[in-house]
Amino acid sequence: MVKPFTRKGSVQIAEIANGLIDPILARRAGINTMLLGSWDDIAGEQFAGCSRPERIRWPRQDGPTETGGGFAPGVLTVACEGARALFLMHQQAELISRVNSFFGFQAICEVRIVQKAIHAPSQKRPRRPLDTLEKRRLDDMLADVEDPKLREALERLGAGVIGARRK
Repeated sequence: MVKPFTRKGSVQIAEIANGLIDPILARRAGINTMLLGSWDDIAGEQFAGCSRPERIRWPRQDGPTETGGGFAPGVLTVACEGARALFLMHQQAELISRVNSFFGFQAICEVRIVQKAIHAPSQKRPRRPLDTLEKRRLDDMLADVEDPKLREALERLGAGVIGARRK
């Protein structure tokens, strides 16, 4: 196993969290955080926001099979919202091939679709446009910045911060 990159004894929080969460997810649902994190790429643009993997149910193995390793592909349960589940059902073969290519072997052979409400991350509310007084104040703050790229980046940052405040 490759040790995570550390700088003077520090470890990224994501590495610690994945180390704690992965065994629990593997035991309870048969999936890992890598699958959850890559789901948007696996499911594709059409189903990324309305579906998520729930669990992979691996069949019990009594002994080795003709595949040689005693491994049989599992069944992936995917939660999907309302009518989109029908469209996902039509794309099952493509979804199976994408999941198997993600794992690098034939990990699943079937997809079960469960209709559930999927809570997508809430959309950020749009920033309000700055009024003339706020624009002038921001320009005064950035008057000493000479680099045009830095100035442009700071203007966007300032407009985002000031625009997030309520009047």
